[in-house]
Amino acid sequence: MKLEGVRVLDLSLFLPGPLLTQMMADHGAEVVKLEPVRGGGEPNREIGPKRDGVSVYFANTHRGKRSVQLDLKNKSGREMSLKLAERADVVIEAFRPGVINRLGLDYDAVSAINPRVIYASLSAFGQTGPYVKKPAHDLATEAYAGVISTNLGFDGKPAIPAVPAADMLTSMLGLSAVVMALFRRHTTGQGDYIDLAMMDSLVASLPNSMGAVFAEKVPPTVKDERIWGGYAMYNIYETKDERFIVLGASEIHFAEAVLNKLERRDLIPLCEPPPGPSQEPVRAFFRDTFKTRTQAEWIEWFEDVDAAFAPVNNLREAMDDPQVRARDMVVTDERGHEHLGIPIKFQNEPGEINFSAPDVGADNEAVARELGYSDDEIKSMRNDGAFG
Repeated sequence: MKLEGVRVLDLSLFLPGPLLTQMMADHGAEVVKLEPVRGGGEPNREIGPKRDGVSVYFANTHRGKRSVQLDLKNKSGREMSLKLAERADVVIEAFRPGVINRLGLDYDAVSAINPRVIYASLSAFGQTGPYVKKPAHDLATEAYAGVISTNLGFDGKPAIPAVPAADMLTSMLGLSAVVMALFRRHTTGQGDYIDLAMMDSLVASLPNSMGAVFAEKVPPTVKDERIWGGYAMYNIYETKDERFIVLGASEIHFAEAVLNKLERRDLIPLCEPPPGPSQEPVRAFFRDTFKTRTQAEWIEWFEDVDAAFAPVNNLREAMDDPQVRARDMVVTDERGHEHLGIPIKFQNEPGEINFSAPDVGADNEAVARELGYSDDEIKSMRNDGAFG
């Protein structure tokens, strides 16, 4: 597999860092998750429903990893953590800026003993700037970045986005950054430090939303914008059974295909650019029309129509969707438990899923032995509370 032989030390918690390192584990990296002794280890072990005592959240972010639980305030625990960092190719941390320095595992400390290390810090606002000390999770960074202001419900008021975009984007940009740094290390032999901010990741993901913001120095009128409902052919509509469907492409030939079949050719010219108020007669027609049939009836109606139509699936329906299944984006283990699949699909050396999710601290002693600790030293660490 692509990352076979790469050693990763994961100090992060919750979603962005753990998902980043799980992607690496799926493609062959050896990932050691260092869990805190306080609070029972990784917090997402206890978040949401469980199967066989393991939360679905944890299983979806920690499969294929090893778990070491160390007290970093304990001298022996801190020493072992530095030994783990010394042999690592990649270290990922996601503490609030300054915390990792107090724990003695910051980039300067690690690179002093491991100059080839690729070290990534994931945080809400990055390691510099006036917000460095602010606490924040996904939602707050989305609010600061302006994303929430554009995520409006049918009532025109901001709503919580369904996808934790700041977390997910930082995770995927982090994976890209780590792999770029590993690639560069092959030619230079040098490690690197990566400062990734959730807010930066969001801002960088808005290139198609900056028209009015940059050209006119004003915020957009959300309902009139191209990707937020300004086009009649790029919108969400309610059906007779109080479900929803989507028209998801505004090119004029799609409008022609739909409106020809609905016998309203007169509305086709109104689907031409620009988006905004001029398209309201078409939107009003669609709102009324789509309420005349159920979602299932519209699915059948659109079968022979060349338009980017889609039903709004709930998450269970989405996981059972034939496209999702055909792409192996839901996979089932030997117990019948479902898991999210691998989205990066290589033709050569594809990723492989190790469904096991480690118990907290399950690999304490095995990893200690690999680092050269004797049985007596391991016993002493255990008795001293280094393992939690």
